[in-house]
Amino acid sequence: MKNKITWLGHAGFRISDGNVIYIDPWEVEKPGPKADIILVTHEHFDHLSVPDIIRLSRKDTVIVTTAAVKKKLSGDVRTVKPGDTITLGDVRITATYAYNPSKTFHPKAAGNVGYIVTMDGESIYHTGDTEFIEEMKSLKADVLLVPVGGKYTSDAEDAARIAAAIGPKLAVPMHWGKLSDVAGREAAERFKKLAGVTVEILAVE
Repeated sequence: MKNKITWLGHAGFRISDGNVIYIDPWEVEKPGPKADIILVTHEHFDHLSVPDIIRLSRKDTVIVTTAAVKKKLSGDVRTVKPGDTITLGDVRITATYAYNPSKTFHPKAAGNVGYIVTMDGESIYHTGDTEFIEEMKSLKADVLLVPVGGKYTSDAEDAARIAAAIGPKLAVPMHWGKLSDVAGREAAERFKKLAGVTVEILAVE
């Protein structure tokens, strides 16, 4: 599964497995193939980038996001809230809760989401901007894309709690190194030591 995942920097990823799926593309330096599906977790500028979405979309690209984000987009936009599942062809997308229990940046009431994307029997969980939350105890995924930069999201220690709850075969740290007020690579390295699961620190492509 790892070779199907490309880190685009910050919280942005491309998943290529027959379908081309982008999650939270922002300031993508090397645009790849056009998207079949684009997932947006919430409306903050470093996750919702309308110029990137336009650049990566075709006329038939499906965008899955929250109601708050839909207001800022056009095209085939499908809305979800935590707990919803939507199936697009052979791709199953489940929206999960994503919020800060100890900070004010991402309140639960905002309705922000993460996504579990399942294809060919394998699942990838992009947590969105969150910390460890109780709802994660009921989730499982093969691959975990988890923030480690702190400030707005989980730090390395909290991300290790998330990894322990999810039990992935592989975890990939994200949301580090790009914003000036979040931690850099040292957070990703610390998460790798603490996670208790296989961790791959990806290079931006």
